[in-house]
Amino acid sequence: MQSKLIEVDAKKDFGDKEFRFITEFRHKFPADEINIDYRSKKLIAHLKVVDVTELRKAITSLSQKHHLDKQNNPFEGLVHKIEGIKSYGLKGQKRLFVGYNKERKVKNRKKKEQKRGIHFYAADNNFKKENNSLPECFSDKIICGDSEEVLRKLPDNCIDMVFTSPPYNFGLDYTSTDDDHIWENYFNKLFAILEQCIRVTKFSGRIIINIQPLFSDYIPSHHLISNFFIKKKMIWKAEILWEKNNYNCKYTAWGSWKSPSNPYLKYTWEFLEVFVKGTLKKCGRKDDIDINSDEFKKWVTAKWSIAPERNMKEYDHPAMFPEELVERALKLFSFQNDVILDPFNGVGTTTLVARKFGRHFLGIDISEKYSHIAEQRTFSTLF
Repeated sequence: MQSKLIEVDAKKDFGDKEFRFITEFRHKFPADEINIDYRSKKLIAHLKVVDVTELRKAITSLSQKHHLDKQNNPFEGLVHKIEGIKSYGLKGQKRLFVGYNKERKVKNRKKKEQKRGIHFYAADNNFKKENNSLPECFSDKIICGDSEEVLRKLPDNCIDMVFTSPPYNFGLDYTSTDDDHIWENYFNKLFAILEQCIRVTKFSGRIIINIQPLFSDYIPSHHLISNFFIKKKMIWKAEILWEKNNYNCKYTAWGSWKSPSNPYLKYTWEFLEVFVKGTLKKCGRKDDIDINSDEFKKWVTAKWSIAPERNMKEYDHPAMFPEELVERALKLFSFQNDVILDPFNGVGTTTLVARKFGRHFLGIDISEKYSHIAEQRTFSTLF
């Protein structure tokens, strides 16, 4: 391993006491960690790894022992220069100055992945690998209808990404039906639609579900949906926590107060469950990448702090997600000109953002009212 070279101008010829200093220093620190030498009026350190605190103590102790001038002490200048190095790794109490940022290569990665069974639960899928184009009659459209029935009309493997948030009473009239319908029927219908989403998603395409647990009914919907996709041989790619920072919920709405009998836990976040079909890698044109480096570095940290949608009253919709949530998902997981599907399109946030950022789209919703609003939002907005 190469060493980091540090030089300090000694400003004078070394005498006996400086050379005795160097000799004693070499006995204190292994040469394969730090070694110092003197050449041409320069104090030179070959630095690899060192406990800087111990280095400072040794320099101070040896300087006092050999009565070196405090004002023009090159050894003090050397340790000061080492302490000022800002880039280093850590190895216990020691600072690692070389090799700390070298990528740790895994030997025989492919064989080891096969041996340990990377995403083993999806390895025996029978997905078709040939992708198709979305028929023109469905491209850049918003359709009012039952998503299961509409999606059956699409060919296999024609959608690049599904982004959606299933409502808790989809397929029913929001104004006349409450949430007390049978949950078994709800999930049966939801999974029938999601199964169609899997079929129409391209090989290497992504499906992203924005969901929160139905905590008031103690239904872990995010787990149920994830288990469904895993059983259908989809590969789990990620779980993103959408932190809404919404703390305006009452402490005693449900559960016990100041008692372990039945405490109710509050949630200020929702989940984005991300699954991919067939393979983790999605190919696309470099020119169709629209995420910049700052966005990428920020968004690959899987906790997104985004305020909730503030305009739900304007569109008379009870459960809208904000545009920024869709923007991040689209830029991070899709290319421009990809086809984005939302089978629960509501008032069209997904289709609006897809159009805004150069994606094609298909939005489906059973509500005529919301489909009309979605068309107005998506097509009348100028970018």
